Amino acid sequence: MKKLKILFIFFALTSFAFSQEENKSDTNKLINLDEVIISANRTEEKKKESPFQTITIPTNTIELYNPQTSADMLMNTGGVFVQKSQAGGGSPVLRGFESSRVLLVIDGVRMNNAIYRAGHLQDVITIDPNMIERTEVVFGPSSTMYGSDALGGVMHFYTKKPMFGNEKMLVKGNTYARYSTANSEMTGHLDFNLGWKKFASLTSITYSDFGDVQAGNFRDYVYDQYWDRNNYVVTTNNVDSMMKNDNRNKQIGSAYSQYDILQKFAFKQNENILHKLNFQYSTSSNINRYDRLNEYTGNGNLRWAEWYYGPQTRTRTSLNTEIKSESKLFNKANFILAYQTQSQDRITRRFKNVNKIYQMDDVSVISFNADLLKMIGEKQQLNYGLELTMNNVQSSAKTVDILTSTESPAVTRYPDGGSKTSSYAAYITDKFKISDKLILSGGLRFAASMLKSNFNDTTFFPFPFKEVEQKSNVLTGNIGLVIMPTKTTKISLLGSTGFRTPNVDDLTKLFNSTAGFLIVANPDLKPENAYNFEIGFGQTWKEMVHFSVSGWHTILTNAMVLKDFKYNGQDSVLFDGQMSKVQAMQNVDEGFIQGLTSTLMIDFNSHFSFSTTATYTYGRYKDVENDTIIPLDHIPPAFGKTSLIFRSKCFDAEFYAIYNGWKELKNYSPSGEDNLQYATPYGMPSWITLNAKINWRITKVISMQTGLENIMDTHYRHFASGISAPGRNLLVTLRAKF
Repeated sequence: MKKLKILFIFFALTSFAFSQEENKSDTNKLINLDEVIISANRTEEKKKESPFQTITIPTNTIELYNPQTSADMLMNTGGVFVQKSQAGGGSPVLRGFESSRVLLVIDGVRMNNAIYRAGHLQDVITIDPNMIERTEVVFGPSSTMYGSDALGGVMHFYTKKPMFGNEKMLVKGNTYARYSTANSEMTGHLDFNLGWKKFASLTSITYSDFGDVQAGNFRDYVYDQYWDRNNYVVTTNNVDSMMKNDNRNKQIGSAYSQYDILQKFAFKQNENILHKLNFQYSTSSNINRYDRLNEYTGNGNLRWAEWYYGPQTRTRTSLNTEIKSESKLFNKANFILAYQTQSQDRITRRFKNVNKIYQMDDVSVISFNADLLKMIGEKQQLNYGLELTMNNVQSSAKTVDILTSTESPAVTRYPDGGSKTSSYAAYITDKFKISDKLILSGGLRFAASMLKSNFNDTTFFPFPFKEVEQKSNVLTGNIGLVIMPTKTTKISLLGSTGFRTPNVDDLTKLFNSTAGFLIVANPDLKPENAYNFEIGFGQTWKEMVHFSVSGWHTILTNAMVLKDFKYNGQDSVLFDGQMSKVQAMQNVDEGFIQGLTSTLMIDFNSHFSFSTTATYTYGRYKDVENDTIIPLDHIPPAFGKTSLIFRSKCFDAEFYAIYNGWKELKNYSPSGEDNLQYATPYGMPSWITLNAKINWRITKVISMQTGLENIMDTHYRHFASGISAPGRNLLVTLRAKF
């Protein structure tokens, strides 16, 4: 390890010297007054003309971050909070909304499906960061453009495009190998492009193998006795033994591996019509729920011998047609027909118990999107479109005796008779440039949704109904005003609404979330709505200094909150041999989330830059029954990032600090979603990490990325997380582009 540190320091110094001597040319600065974004209005527009708060992560930044997963990529921005329950996880939080209340979109198609839960998700790691051309994060309710689930915002991932050749075939490629010390990561990647005049192909393959995560060794006195991996289970000849862990920081059971494959074809029918076929496949090994494997019973034994997700497999096939026209209906049109599948299996077995329970859930989604743009003169832009989605969920379960291999029925997570959802939506937005200093925009969306679930077997829990059916119609909209008194000053006012219709997970889930608690179905659940008001201000001085601040207040009505529930008049029931307190998703009368985000960027010259960003969020809801104000779940503590950046033709470097404030116990939600059991008696402590990243373009073909993360080897956890973050991590990547 000592030799690796010396090698890193030597490499950093020599590469810095080389870049200073060999390169004097200008590079991209942080401040870009003409930056273009796509996601806010589903079409290209200048960022300064949009009232929405957004951040963009381009390719060169992703290469410098060198993230292991897309969740890590988002976290490294400093503007997105990420929770983790296991190493193979990552649940982004936008403005206090998480999981099914934020929308994931990849290449124009929504990833959220009918089993996206209100708890913590790991689906974002199925997006390969190596093939992302750019990522845009739109903050705040965005349902006008994106429909249900976009309460906290939208994370839109754009994968790389096939490149066409001219008279000769265009061949381009990229390959790299990476090693990281904190979890013995070994990743290999290859992508190559073949392009002709009218046809192009892009192929990508990535394989990652992650070992057990080594947490930091330096601990604050507040949590010195917490979060250790003291014991783990070894099963030999179907007999469980609890073993002592000799390394308290080695989080045994957090290892996993993953494959990601992408294949794109593009056909240029003519100068105005482009067809694209997009296939994506991601699968993993079994992924342990690390937090569950580190739970203890009252007698000092580990609670679980096994608790893991089966291979997390996601597939997606889409056909995309882009048309340019000067017709009366549109100038640009984009049509996407997509088919997606996702498998999510949960396998559990208690310590020294022979019964292994398999819960298997498969969802398939068919969707169609039509997005059209029409320019009316030079000052008005009309966007309109349609979205149709259909989800089909199939759930099964079984219990297997590990000694005899005999199988017996088990309770399913979702209705065993299957569930279907469908939604139909139409939207229209209008952007009118009143003058060079005043831009007015607004839009409306109407959506109709339907859900139907069937319970065939009620042996395990005698529900008083065999079928759950729900229909809802929602009208949502937004209106924004951008005022630019000067070319370098921007004031934005935005009123926007969002909605989330209850999905299969909200309405019908039967789940033993933690010992002593049982989540049951609530067929009376209604859609929740968000009404958001925000104001933003941005000022740039001489294209060298930029400051921006955004403040928002979001009101939730019919907010879905997990809270205590009564089943047949009882607040506790016997389930799986244990008396469990009953909880269910319920609509509370009203809640609110408010917060503030500020950013400062300074371009000292064409090479050196400084940036800092911070976000504060506060959320509460009113418990009408008890007339009390209660903290909402998923509200992160204050967090942010501060960076010093160097960029040149051959060399990029960033030294940065990422930090989180203290989450006090009084600010934890009683719902259980905040994972209070993982906090200390003082709450979740604040933390700060120091990090350095380097990207050295040695030649036109060869480059090397290195980094030292968590330099101080701090032991810490993100709020609500069930696994400690990696300790000091040295990573080295060797990359070749041809």
